[in-house]
Amino acid sequence: MQLGRVVGTVVSTMKEARMKELKLQVLRLLDERGKETGAYAVAVDAVGAGQGDVVLFAGGSSARQTVITDGKPTDATIMAIVDSWDVEGRVVYEASPSSEDAERKWTDPARAGRGKERS
Repeated sequence: MQLGRVVGTVVSTMKEARMKELKLQVLRLLDERGKETGAYAVAVDAVGAGQGDVVLFAGGSSARQTVITDGKPTDATIMAIVDSWDVEGRVVYEASPSSEDAERKWTDPARAGRGKERS
């Protein structure tokens, strides 16, 4: 699994029949310290993530292990919206408590305020 931030959506009016009901999100990949790697991925959204959310996603055959992706032609699926993570005892990311107006914030001062409100 990998970490990423939702930065956009993919809209496609013509697609394989088994993909018609699936929402596609554009992710900017993050390393273990929360820094952008420069890489992007398009993933099926199995959890209802919103713009700016930090997410955990799986690739390859694991991407087809959710209820909505079973038997569907996908190789990347968002499996979770991240609440927090730490590395070597240091909190890297921590989301604010869930509410309509809560902002997700990075604990690293250089990234403070980069999160977005959940939609």
